[in-house]
Amino acid sequence: MNGRATAPAAGTVLNALATGVGSAFAIDADTTAEVSLDDSGDIRGEIADAPDADTRLIERCVELVLESADGGSSTDESPSLGATVRTESDVPMASGLKSSSAAANATVMATLSALDIDVEREDEMTRKGACRLGVQAARDVGVTATGAFDDASASMLGGVTVTDNDRDELLSREEVSWDVLVYTPPEQAFSADADVERCQRIAPMAELVADLALDGDYGRAMTVNGFAFCGALGFSTDPLLSALPDVDGVSLSGTGPSYVAVGGREILEGVQERWESLEGTTWLTTTQTDGTRTI
Repeated sequence: MNGRATAPAAGTVLNALATGVGSAFAIDADTTAEVSLDDSGDIRGEIADAPDADTRLIERCVELVLESADGGSSTDESPSLGATVRTESDVPMASGLKSSSAAANATVMATLSALDIDVEREDEMTRKGACRLGVQAARDVGVTATGAFDDASASMLGGVTVTDNDRDELLSREEVSWDVLVYTPPEQAFSADADVERCQRIAPMAELVADLALDGDYGRAMTVNGFAFCGALGFSTDPLLSALPDVDGVSLSGTGPSYVAVGGREILEGVQERWESLEGTTWLTTTQTDGTRTI
């Protein structure tokens, strides 16, 4: 009764804090979860290389899957299921690259695998349903201000998605093949701490970005989003300006502090040289279209 799954990180096209509509795209950097079920009735979480990290999200993911599958029910003769869940990740925490969504998706899918539930075959448990369990867990433990269905759907399904986070509704999904440049400053920024009121003041800009994204104009959508949310959240626009006009699109990712740019590989390599003069780390990757998968 063991399961393993891996889920990709994601970058932002549209931050959902302003209007509840968001858009994100999966990138090739993974979080892996391993779940071992037992009959202890307890759920224990561990995050590799971070012994003091908050494990409530991954523990709540396991709990919700067990409840949804009736795995948590018990009698005197049959003790309730427990589990150990461990995650390890290539994605820096609190960096705006959807590390929480990736951890939740990987944990949900690993738990389903441990229960021998195939989400591709079960009528009551689809990939979208599995994604919503992770979103619910994130809300339950307070690690998200929006529910982050946009981030979670991109990580679960792969490609680029546009969602209504207020209704957990998928508005569109498209498979894309982009080169991606990521710049991550050394500081952290937690989504739950973002100033939602300031973000709501730029709702007209967010509505424009949503229209662009739904029309498939993701690059311009990203760039408008980047300038708008850097202003609302107090981040520098210098990385955006140093990438323009060369890249197809560039944005603050999530609530920061990371920035993501998409475009031709050679163009991104030139931008990377400029971004490397800034404090922090840069890396080149690509989009990912497979989404979360068991391994």
